[in-house]
Amino acid sequence: MEAGPVNLVESAEPCSLGVLHLKRFWEKGLLKRSGKLEPGALKDEWKIDTTLLAVLGLGLEQTLRYQFESPGEFKEFEHWILTVNKAGLNRDKIEEFNNYILNRNTTRQKAGKRKNILTEEDMDFWNAHGYVIIRNAVSKEDCEIAIEAICDFMDIKSEDPSTWYHPHPSRQGIMVQLFQDPALERNRQSPSIRAAYEQLWQRTDLWVNTDRAGFNPPETERWKFPGPRLHWDVSLELPIPFGLQGILYLSDTAANQGPFTLVPGFQNQIEIWIKNLPPNMNPRNEDIYALGAIPIAANAGDFIIWHHALPHGSSPNTSSLPRFVQYINLEPLDAVVSENWI
Repeated sequence: MEAGPVNLVESAEPCSLGVLHLKRFWEKGLLKRSGKLEPGALKDEWKIDTTLLAVLGLGLEQTLRYQFESPGEFKEFEHWILTVNKAGLNRDKIEEFNNYILNRNTTRQKAGKRKNILTEEDMDFWNAHGYVIIRNAVSKEDCEIAIEAICDFMDIKSEDPSTWYHPHPSRQGIMVQLFQDPALERNRQSPSIRAAYEQLWQRTDLWVNTDRAGFNPPETERWKFPGPRLHWDVSLELPIPFGLQGILYLSDTAANQGPFTLVPGFQNQIEIWIKNLPPNMNPRNEDIYALGAIPIAANAGDFIIWHHALPHGSSPNTSSLPRFVQYINLEPLDAVVSENWI
């Protein structure tokens, strides 16, 4: 079913929160829920939708879940947005976003205004391996505060293994559906993290997303690592557009502590690799580990940025300590998104 026959409000339609595109986003969700709009319809608005959520400090998963479980009242949706944000919205971000909706142009700033944090050696490593580590991007103290917030949210104690495996409604495998918290938001605003993203993107008009946290405890006889194992979060339709992802280690993480794992340098090989696969072969079904995956050990406060063409994932924790992380990404509103998911 195409979007043509469906009468959607325009993106410029205002709402009581003063945010444009919000009513259209809400209506699309209702139509998809009722089967009147295909899930893949209006793909060209995906970046606008996700940037809208970034502007409002909302996580993608939590927002989609609310949309599909709510009674369908837009006023209630607005009230929910204020509630999860404790009634505080960033008016500067809203103004900038509204300007884009009205004028459909980004405010890309001159490259000379950027602060280069990555050295020439860092950039050489990046070009060869497709990832780079920003050391001490967040202070140890802020990492500890974030860990406390995660533990309080899940009702666990970081020093008490007997609490690590209790079920929690916001716990999905090793993912923790905690999005709004002052400690997490403070880490998202790290100047070092922003500077690294701006340098790699070669632009400063980047929006920081509101992503979740992660908790990967040691494996036991009764609890085994559930994944995610090596995968891609991007379509494998060629050519794969430039894009980044990032993870912040909140705790010191050894190579056997369930660390982030990737296939270094694969951003330079993936196109040839895909083209050489047998016809009709799904790249995601291949033995990705055979490509040369490595674990990335790093310390609390270190931030890893990787090219999204790299296969990546977490790994089983065979140590005696849990791994705490936070996912953070920044990208421009006009980042290229593939039309087809492969």
